[in-house]
Amino acid sequence: MPRPAGGLEGTTALVSGGGTGIGFACAAALAADGASVTICGRTEDTLKAAVARLGERASYVIANVTDEESVTAAVAQAASSGRLDTVVANAGGGGMLGPTHTQDLAEFTRVLHLNVLGTMLLAKHSLPHLIRSKGSFTGVSSLAGHVTHRWFGAYPVAKAGLEELVRNMADEYGPAGVRANAVRPGFTATELMELVPRDSPVFASYLENTPLPGVGEPEDVGKLVRFLAGDEARWITGQVIDVDGGHHLRRGPDYSLFAGISGDDPTFGIS
Repeated sequence: MPRPAGGLEGTTALVSGGGTGIGFACAAALAADGASVTICGRTEDTLKAAVARLGERASYVIANVTDEESVTAAVAQAASSGRLDTVVANAGGGGMLGPTHTQDLAEFTRVLHLNVLGTMLLAKHSLPHLIRSKGSFTGVSSLAGHVTHRWFGAYPVAKAGLEELVRNMADEYGPAGVRANAVRPGFTATELMELVPRDSPVFASYLENTPLPGVGEPEDVGKLVRFLAGDEARWITGQVIDVDGGHHLRRGPDYSLFAGISGDDPTFGIS
């Protein structure tokens, strides 16, 4: 029997980092088409405010995706109705900007844990539910997972790792009917990216390397994630899809200004 117009009625979803930005847009797109959505994150006030905007189909749970006990509880709450159909692993982030030889081990490791380990733990504890529902898992990667981002330290490495994790999941769990994909946002107008001044050479480097004019909005990513969650994408798995205005066709942004890097000395004073 076909589903009603929204297409996701009767399904449930879990979105990590769902309180703001891209995560919130993903949750909103899923809820708008009928899914019951649980968002998780570390800040209760942010989650409460997001749920108030998302409406009656939404709930929240406080969770740190790098803590296994926390992730286990979040997945259990999202699946409390007896099923879990969609998981969106959006929680992530970057860290120290600078050349590789200056990277701090603890900070590098933190970024790897947040992006890769956090995604793995969500997958580990949600997959038994997704096998039963023949559901879908979507990881939120980045343009940086495929196009070099100089001075970004662990972040490109982490997002590349996330992508390979998702591709392997697709191969391993495809026979069970589970689909796993990832999306790669480019410059997206979130709270975090507001830190890039619009009159800076950093912002200019995004624009000059993006074929389509302007920058992306969180809703652009949310609509793609909603598509991947639905029956419309039943034959799509193991894909990493760019949603970046074509930026992947050119080169990464230039963050030299933020990293305190000068092109005057390409050897960084190392002789």
